Amino acid sequence: MSSEMADSRNAVLYIVVPCYNECEVFPQTAKALTELMEKMCSEGKISEKSRILFVDDGSRDNTWELISGEYDVNPRICGLKLAGNVGHQNALYAGLMAAKDKCDITISIDADLQDDIDVIPHMVDKYYGGCDIVYGVRSGRKKDSFFKRTTAQGFYRFMKLMGVKTVYNHADFRLMSARAVRQLSNYEERNMFLRGIVPLIGYKTDSVYYERKERTAGESKYPLKKMLSFAFDGITSFSIKPITFISAIGIIIIIASLAAAIYSLISYFCGNTVPGWTSLILSIWFLGGVQLLSVGLIGQYIGKIYVETKHRPRYNTEIFLCDENR
Repeated sequence: MSSEMADSRNAVLYIVVPCYNECEVFPQTAKALTELMEKMCSEGKISEKSRILFVDDGSRDNTWELISGEYDVNPRICGLKLAGNVGHQNALYAGLMAAKDKCDITISIDADLQDDIDVIPHMVDKYYGGCDIVYGVRSGRKKDSFFKRTTAQGFYRFMKLMGVKTVYNHADFRLMSARAVRQLSNYEERNMFLRGIVPLIGYKTDSVYYERKERTAGESKYPLKKMLSFAFDGITSFSIKPITFISAIGIIIIIASLAAAIYSLISYFCGNTVPGWTSLILSIWFLGGVQLLSVGLIGQYIGKIYVETKHRPRYNTEIFLCDENR
């Protein structure tokens, strides 16, 4: 079996939950995950040392106060407070790095619990069957709006076209063995896109399928603007094909311009030219737009290179509450 603990039925599980302004959903999330973990422990599926690690990503509400308060009364709860808001992907990465030396397996899940926690035991079973990575995959998008469903499907198809290896309809609900998380720590880029990085790790993988639920409280932390930014980061962090496409467009435009020039010369010598500025202005605007788009796209890549060369930390830890002996 590929997993280090695949022969053991008493693996230590850490459920990593990134949180940003989640005070409205935290109480029911902590309760649901605690009940699930207690049930799995009583069934002998996981170790009594298993914990739920909530990562506070610089929340502006009282999320951290709720986490630390629950830590005082619930031995299953751990808390990691980051010094500032660093974004969902970096917060999730911080939690995984904090947990990797304390457990045999981690499962990451969003605090709103729209992902179905009832499939977590099946994930653990697949780990015991030899899998190092188990993806939680949505079985469908019937509950999504037409716009969200269409854009999501378009995103995955476009990522595939760009040569980025992702799992269709998978977000960040996944199980990873300790050795898979250690391999993840070797990926040092600052522009984190875990959905693209994790499939690069290798090892044996599998998937579990579920229906995504409605958010029971609070608001989505991924409005359209953030979703577009996240998608753009994913594309530019993993593929140089957009630059290749821009180069191809440039070649096509040059060929078209040469053909137009030849046509214009022939028309001139034949006396068929018609004075006008519309076509000239349209050409200038079109070419100017292509050039600005090209420069902007290249600038995005240069900007990412700039960020990578700084080697700044992805996050700073302020407080880590974790008692393995409770």
